Amino acid sequence: MTDRSAVDTIRGYFYQFDHSILSVLHLAAPDDSIAVESIEDIDIRTATELTAVQCKYYAGTDYNHSVIKSAVMHMLTHFEEVKSGTKPKVSYVVRGHYQSGHSKLTTPINVTFLKKHFLTHVKNKVEYRHYEELGLDDNDLEDFLLLLTVDINAASFEEQYLQVVNHLQSEFKCTPFASEYFYYNNALALIRGLAIQHSEADRTITKGTFLAKADTSGILFNEWFVRKKGKKAHFAALRNEYFAGFNLSAFERFFLVEINLGAYVRSELKEVLHTISRKWSKTTKRDGNSSFCPFVYVHGLSASELVALKKELCAEEFLFIDGYDFQGADFSAKSIARQATYSNGIRLKILNSIVDLTATMAAITKTREVYQFYLTQSYFLPASQAVKHVNIQVEKLTDVIAII
Repeated sequence: MTDRSAVDTIRGYFYQFDHSILSVLHLAAPDDSIAVESIEDIDIRTATELTAVQCKYYAGTDYNHSVIKSAVMHMLTHFEEVKSGTKPKVSYVVRGHYQSGHSKLTTPINVTFLKKHFLTHVKNKVEYRHYEELGLDDNDLEDFLLLLTVDINAASFEEQYLQVVNHLQSEFKCTPFASEYFYYNNALALIRGLAIQHSEADRTITKGTFLAKADTSGILFNEWFVRKKGKKAHFAALRNEYFAGFNLSAFERFFLVEINLGAYVRSELKEVLHTISRKWSKTTKRDGNSSFCPFVYVHGLSASELVALKKELCAEEFLFIDGYDFQGADFSAKSIARQATYSNGIRLKILNSIVDLTATMAAITKTREVYQFYLTQSYFLPASQAVKHVNIQVEKLTDVIAII
């Protein structure tokens, strides 16, 4: 497969996924549902109707009748099964976006046009008429046409994506960023998850269930979403939304990062800590009483490795505090919460455990912000809803540097 065709194939998948999201959002009732990869790409079921939709993206292709012929023939085969009583009645939709050639198709389609352009094909110089093979006459084809909609003027890739994001923004009453990075990201993961299931029941979802599952406040590292946006653009958008402030307020910021023991490299974690300290501290002489530095908690790090890491930071004269003032002392939230200034040289506040993190947050009365970076599952939830809490899933520890 060439690079160009590979890109077109991926865009085709996204186009179908986006149309699936739009289809479920357009459902009227919470119990109405869609099924992906069932009779057709998308089956839409309401209380009174079932619609099978074939949805394709051909931005680099002229429209020709042959492009949709197989889809129409497949639908006619299903129609014959409906007519014989073995399948329930269905409405059929062939929907596609094309670069040009739209004038070749005039609607409404009549029986003569249907038979000539969509239901007849030649193989080894022999002409086959699909309607005759199915035992269908012109009256049957008239009935089929009443159930068939062919739309070759569907929205472009970009137009449809914008429709999805706008609809999600309206549905969840959120900002454009939240619509795209929370709700669309989650919706894309949902549809992708449905598409790979084996049974039709597992590929079906109601509008109510879809909205409930899409309504999460964490940013998933969904490989399909990141592929669509591009990893660099994905990180840049997160940085602009949460970490691009130039005039930092003297808030108490907690950065929570997670390490994968199987891929852990101490130097990478140190780089993350140095970056957090450098970008989120203000401890110059002129900062005075408004000086501050961030808290950091490293999830998944063993107690022995944490000690080794601290020894190395001390040897490098990187000054930090951890809430333990002397050997054998109990943890003191007051101690670790003391102000970092130019004179005392404190550059970071390292929390040893979730318990210490929770105690510290409870003891602080200033504005608190938590930025949690996790690999697979969130591991901390602030006790107070007054705390700003941003959940961002990352693929690896060093992604934190690219984001902040």
